[in-house]
Amino acid sequence: MTDGENAHITRSPSGLPTAARALLSETDWSSLQHAYGPAEDIPVALCSLVHEDPEVRSEALAVLDMAVLHQGSLYTVTAPAALFVAAVLDHPMGLAEHEGHFPWDGGPPRSLRAALLRWLGLVAESAAYGEDPARDRRDWDWAPWHDTPRRERDPDELAALHACRNIRPALYDAVEPFLGSPDPHVREAALGAAVPLLSAPGLTDRVPRAAALLRDRLGPEAGRRERAGVARALGAWGMDTSDLLADSDPAVRVCAALRPAPADRPRALAVLLDALRDPRTTDSWFPEPLPGLDGWFRFTVLCSALAVAESFEEVATVAVAIVAARGASVVDHERGPILLRAFPAGYDPTHPLTSAQRDLLRAFVDTDESTGGIGRNALWFQAAGLPEDRDGVAALL
Repeated sequence: MTDGENAHITRSPSGLPTAARALLSETDWSSLQHAYGPAEDIPVALCSLVHEDPEVRSEALAVLDMAVLHQGSLYTVTAPAALFVAAVLDHPMGLAEHEGHFPWDGGPPRSLRAALLRWLGLVAESAAYGEDPARDRRDWDWAPWHDTPRRERDPDELAALHACRNIRPALYDAVEPFLGSPDPHVREAALGAAVPLLSAPGLTDRVPRAAALLRDRLGPEAGRRERAGVARALGAWGMDTSDLLADSDPAVRVCAALRPAPADRPRALAVLLDALRDPRTTDSWFPEPLPGLDGWFRFTVLCSALAVAESFEEVATVAVAIVAARGASVVDHERGPILLRAFPAGYDPTHPLTSAQRDLLRAFVDTDESTGGIGRNALWFQAAGLPEDRDGVAALL
């Protein structure tokens, strides 16, 4: 970070909670690292989060995004910075409106408190990644490059990861009071942070209390977005969502079906497949992704359907229709994951293709933009043990 970038970030320690002041004075910031080097400049940015000047606050938030959690990466400074953010969540300046610092920060202005809660949620997501491979497989896309061996983390990376995981109880204690905030944006941001925090192995004992708090938000007075977010959270924590599979709102039904209990699997899969038959309507439910989700909502629905299905045949009709939709499906989030689900162990030339596999490959061949090395298709076909070009796939048929 250059001196110019820090020009408007000034120290404003007045009014800081005791815990925040203690972190500032007791932490050896010069021994920590962020994305651009030593972290001795981070205390200035942290204090600037509660500065009276909105431009200063905005720049301080940008430092959290760019340096302390750069593109989701954790650094040795991330954990103490997150504890500071948690300590100032109830600061009076949290009510001030905040506009995005970057051009891509769209949406209406929201409170500083909502912005800080959202950032804590991103920290929690990064800390949780890799902790539960089965969960990661469902939450992220099925890209073949995700299965390649990862490089060994250096000691600083491991220290940052463990530090961020160790502070999750403290972060959740700070987040929980805002699950019932009168501000819907704050409630949503708090829920977005609570979902990955309470998915941690050491915090399962707090799930029943959080679930009870959220159940109170499922009444008819709550809007679709909030009710759907609650349904998704309950499922993510392994709570019973069977009653919500019959909800009058299809968006709530689908969010309840994303992670069903084994006994609810057939009903949940039917809900997911029904949503995938009308993807435009499904995408329209959440023009702005729910916290913790990326891209169009249909991507999340498809990923869950592929994971919930016990065989490709259960999802084949809908999957083939998605691939056959010329120009309307996306390689890395739809066509590719579908291909790997159809060939989970890779294509074996000693075994004949099933009817469902043939229908899928025919859809690829008949849809020009789905083959021929466009985008990352070649990697997906290679990962499935199939020819990497249209003519090779046609030859199999």
